[in-house]
Amino acid sequence: MSRHTSQAGTAPKRQFESLSQAAERTGLSTYTLRRRIADGRLPAYRSGSRIIRVDPDDVDKLLTRIPAVTRRG
Repeated sequence: MSRHTSQAGTAPKRQFESLSQAAERTGLSTYTLRRRIADGRLPAYRSGSRIIRVDPDDVDKLLTRIPAVTRRG
């Protein structure tokens, strides 16, 4: 089940994670995530003056798959 799926008839509840949670999950540093927020590539949400949260789907979009290279032999 997707993290955005909910019971029938109710709006899906958005899930957020802290920068440290996102860093732990993806292997990126919190510094890298903060740079991506600052340059506009990662949307972030603030609650109060210190709490920053990100949507895990937005963080995942930062990671792009590198296609396999076939070697000629």
